Amino acid sequence: MIATTTKPALQSPFQRLAKLIEGVQPGRPAIDLGVGEPRHPMPAFVGPVIAETLAGFGRYPAIKGTPAFRAAVSGWLDRRYGLEGWIDPETAILPLNGSREGLFFAALGARDYSPKRPDRPAVLLPNPFYFAYAAGAEAAGAEAVMLAARPGSALPDLDALDPALVARTIAIYFASPANPDGTVATHADWLALIAWARANDVYVFADECYSEIYREAAGAPAGVLAAARETGSCERVITFNSLSKRSNLAGLRCGFAAGDSVFLSRWTSLRNIAAPQVPTPVQAVGAAAYSDEAHVIENRRLYDAKFALAERLLGPVFGDVVPAGGFFLWLDVAQFGGSEAAALKLWRDAGVRAVPGAYLAAPEPGGRNAAAGFLRLALVDDIAVTEEALTRLAATFA
Repeated sequence: MIATTTKPALQSPFQRLAKLIEGVQPGRPAIDLGVGEPRHPMPAFVGPVIAETLAGFGRYPAIKGTPAFRAAVSGWLDRRYGLEGWIDPETAILPLNGSREGLFFAALGARDYSPKRPDRPAVLLPNPFYFAYAAGAEAAGAEAVMLAARPGSALPDLDALDPALVARTIAIYFASPANPDGTVATHADWLALIAWARANDVYVFADECYSEIYREAAGAPAGVLAAARETGSCERVITFNSLSKRSNLAGLRCGFAAGDSVFLSRWTSLRNIAAPQVPTPVQAVGAAAYSDEAHVIENRRLYDAKFALAERLLGPVFGDVVPAGGFFLWLDVAQFGGSEAAALKLWRDAGVRAVPGAYLAAPEPGGRNAAAGFLRLALVDDIAVTEEALTRLAATFA
């Protein structure tokens, strides 16, 4: 297992991609598979709920959120993970403006509430990583330490970490399903991560925003709160989720944090002076969304159809391309010159926009970037556009 302390570049991967293809004309009419922005239809109830609660935009909302929203999230967690009311909606759930801002602010909480007081705190990140994690670590004055993936496991090899690093580690970010490769943690993985974190006074920040985007054949991913319940406590465990992927509501900016009530109580005070509240009409939509599963099931059906298409069209070129979770293809393009060369070729020859894997990861000591041989494509468009894009991609790399 390799840990890299190379400071990650916080420039957006999409800005880097724009610079890479700047001035290069697409060979075909452009199709954007770069940004993970769901383009399936929004649930039909969104407009009516907003209309019914429109007056709420004229009031400052409470940072704790509405009782109806917290109750809806609690009910969904119960149904999804079999928690049977174990998560108290009064003390263990907070609304967020999407999971990203919560993931960012979480690092500030870890810095302030950790019993450790190292001169240079450390925050552990997966590599590749979601850039909000690194931005939060930087804002907290912590060193972002990237952990290389361990072959055959969702978890990095935490037991192989330098004890001196562990001694100053205040938090670890861990995503399941992972962005970009769709790796899914097992129940045993979550239990192992929680045990390690508690033994070392480390907060677990579980990014589960893709938890409802999974292949039906693979089954629903295990959740960190179910594992925490088995231990009898949510101590040091906080999960982050949102409606962006689950309900195709990326622009709503609505999600939640749930778990360790001691952390969340103190964090609420910080958020009350520093974080944006979630408007009450937005929370009303969120409550409706977390109370309805029909649109989520249909959402998964649409993704499953597109991954079946990817398997048929790309399998002969790339082998197994279907992840257990998420909506990204993570293609090994090392044989085609690596991620930047492949992204440029795909744009120039086929008009398909994709993100080089190298832009989603930090270099390891010595300069090697473990994601430099991969290309990320978001299967977020409709089936017809997706089929056209994948057909072009297969022809480009055949």
